Amino acid sequence: MKKHIFFDLDHTIWDFDKNAEETLTELYGRYCLDQYGLNSCTDFIKTYTHNNQLLWSAYHLGQITKETLRSERFYKTFVELGIAPELVPHEFEADYVRLSPTKKHLFDGSFDVLGYLQDKYTLHIISNGFKETTLMKMDLCQLNPYFTNVVISEDVGVNKPDPAIFEHALSLAGATKEESIMIGDSLEADIKGAQSYGIDAIFFNPMKLEKPAYVNKQIHHLEELIQLF
Repeated sequence: MKKHIFFDLDHTIWDFDKNAEETLTELYGRYCLDQYGLNSCTDFIKTYTHNNQLLWSAYHLGQITKETLRSERFYKTFVELGIAPELVPHEFEADYVRLSPTKKHLFDGSFDVLGYLQDKYTLHIISNGFKETTLMKMDLCQLNPYFTNVVISEDVGVNKPDPAIFEHALSLAGATKEESIMIGDSLEADIKGAQSYGIDAIFFNPMKLEKPAYVNKQIHHLEELIQLF
């Protein structure tokens, strides 16, 4: 019988892409990037999103550091779009990190679903997000009242899918594997990570990507959790 539900935060509750798009659109105008020859904000966001996803995948697996991720994602984006390396605005990353976590777009139904689940289960967060931004997102979006524990990889010293972060989270919650389930959008970090540790997982798949055979359950909207639980 399930008693504890562990959620990922970014791309699962906090709508990373929508918040990033809003932030990048603001910064595109603030930095007058059209004067750099970047005439399409859409292309800028698309290129950044691709680079950011690749770097985050490497970060999940421990292949790069937080510092490398942050120093590379916009640098690579600007250079790929034709900006000379010496003209890359290096303050852009700092402004993005300051502004992005202040955005409050959550996936549709987040509060209704969390309120429903909170009455029946103990809820927790396990996030690979950076500590300072994760805590800010939780606070500004008023998510803290729904969650008993917020486990952040920087505090634990390892990222999902490492079994150690799941072990730490369950120990902190006083939960057994049989009582626990993980919900997240990352096949590598959330689904494979949880399954390898021995707990069930639900793939949050709002983009309706092809479901791998090893995924036992998936949802396309958070509201589906009300039917499952």
